[in-house]
Amino acid sequence: MRQPLDTSAPRARAVLDRMRSIAPGRVSTYADLSPEAPRYAGAVMAACDDPDVPWQRIVRADGSLAKGERQRRLLEAEGVPFEGERVDMRAAWMPPG
Repeated sequence: MRQPLDTSAPRARAVLDRMRSIAPGRVSTYADLSPEAPRYAGAVMAACDDPDVPWQRIVRADGSLAKGERQRRLLEAEGVPFEGERVDMRAAWMPPG
């Protein structure tokens, strides 16, 4: 059995800090949060229970949503534009940095 991911580890904290830096109305991708291992970003998100982490602002590179309608409602409330079922990445993507 795997050990639970430690969200206080430096690598995990870096992912969470990047997530917190995404402005309302904008989105970023798993690969933006952790370029060397996008799935690691997802694992950090799954292990984090901090309500101040804006998890809804992380989407797949193609603009699709991992958390479906709940995520869409939160993003729409922030003013994130959509094209059909996906976030309009040209308008809403916030590059890392």
